[in-house]
Amino acid sequence: MHVTLVHVQVKPDYIEDFIAATRLNHEASIQEPGNCRFDVLQSPEKPDHFILYEAYMSVETATAHKETAHYLAWRDRVNDWMATPRQGIRYEGLFPQG
Repeated sequence: MHVTLVHVQVKPDYIEDFIAATRLNHEASIQEPGNCRFDVLQSPEKPDHFILYEAYMSVETATAHKETAHYLAWRDRVNDWMATPRQGIRYEGLFPQG
């Protein structure tokens, strides 16, 4: 399983906008072939910090996600709302096995 944890810090004035835009991306992403999980997490201590937990069956399905209209729209929409560039950290999913 191909897992990426995407760390995002949002400018405080855009937190609610970011959540709304990311909900749309989440709802479309979980419908993609090969998607196992697409969780959106917000820190209770630092509400401007988010993690997107993206799990796909393969590198190919994860790559295909970045070519979808909903991802491209999300990326362009939220780009200026980020306090720092988002950081995706790649992991190999061991369990559960798909």
